[in-house]
Amino acid sequence: MNVAVGAGPDVDTRLRVYRMMLEARRFEEFAHQLFLEGLVKGTSHLGIGQEAVAAGFAAAMRADDLTFCTYRGHNHTLLRGAPPGRLMSELLGRSEGVCGGKGGSMHLTWAPTGAMGSYAIVGAHLPIAVGSAWAAVERGTGQVAVCFFGDGATNIGAFHEALNLAVVWDLPVVFVCENNLYMEYTPIGSVTAVERPAADRAAAYGLEGLLVDGNDPDAMYETASDVIARARAGGGPSLVEAVTYRHGGHSRADPGTYRPDEEVRQWLARDPIPMYRARLAGAGASEERLEEVDQSVEAWIEAAVEEAKAAPEPTVDSIATEVWADGGSRWRN
Repeated sequence: MNVAVGAGPDVDTRLRVYRMMLEARRFEEFAHQLFLEGLVKGTSHLGIGQEAVAAGFAAAMRADDLTFCTYRGHNHTLLRGAPPGRLMSELLGRSEGVCGGKGGSMHLTWAPTGAMGSYAIVGAHLPIAVGSAWAAVERGTGQVAVCFFGDGATNIGAFHEALNLAVVWDLPVVFVCENNLYMEYTPIGSVTAVERPAADRAAAYGLEGLLVDGNDPDAMYETASDVIARARAGGGPSLVEAVTYRHGGHSRADPGTYRPDEEVRQWLARDPIPMYRARLAGAGASEERLEEVDQSVEAWIEAAVEEAKAAPEPTVDSIATEVWADGGSRWRN
């Protein structure tokens, strides 16, 4: 079913969501600029245009809830509380990065705030999210696991296995498909038997097919609040399909020319950030408050970038650390 938007959250909550989206956007814009300067190591996959999904859920989650995401995971990791300077340092391959400069853009993790990793293997993290939800039940922590994945992952076996077991065990896990219409370079509709790759398959697992406008922050926040509360209260898993669009190509090396020009123009016109800023103004947020958020985020990202640039390179001997759980590299039988 299409999720209807209610009256929306209060202005303070909306300002928080707006700030989150703006932080995510500016972080990735700077990440792209630093790549052009030759400072970002390896590839990167930007979520510019998809910020409403990450912000809506991050604002609705409890501090100890758990997030699992894909290699397009900057937004999710950042908005769950990873230190921005250390996150940017990771992209630059510096020793102060969240993973010591070893993970890079595709493997971001910051467990202290529940950001349990971005995963480069498509669909690999869905069963892991199910396992974490099972652990939360066993421990009685009341935590909810939220697992984000792209539309292409719905054609992966792990998607079906994870949903099935989550329903069978009635686990507190929320599956969120960020359907940006393309699985890498291929339109999802050209290789999938149903129109909505996640929502149309929900019934097979006894779930309601929740289809949400992934570019509407209010819709995302309200949906996130509902499904997370349901999971925490023992109502079991949910499957949400958020329809959104990445403004750029699949990765930094992809110009995205396979997408029709008119399609790109239409989605750029639905950019969630300027749309939401205008909505906030209409809901009573003064221009002064909005400008204060804008300026605060600029100072925030500039400080994060300077911190990352100043961070030292890893030492050669660090390559032999953190290989095993005890932090060492000694071979163990």
